Amino acid sequence: MKFRIIIEQDEDGNYIAQCPTLPGCISQGKTREEALTNIKDAIYGYLASLKKHDEPIPPAIEEETVEVSV
Repeated sequence: MKFRIIIEQDEDGNYIAQCPTLPGCISQGKTREEALTNIKDAIYGYLASLKKHDEPIPPAIEEETVEVSV
């Protein structure tokens, strides 16, 4: 399965990763690579919890890119 994630750097230089499709699924790391690894683990755990509780996996968020002239 593929999930869209957002990675942002905070004011301390750490990276925060979140998966908007899975509310509350957030992780972090000292590098982008570490944050990416950690969010993959968080997504796996989130999905395992949904499965354990017989809850459905939320549908993927559709994403588009638009170009705006400034």
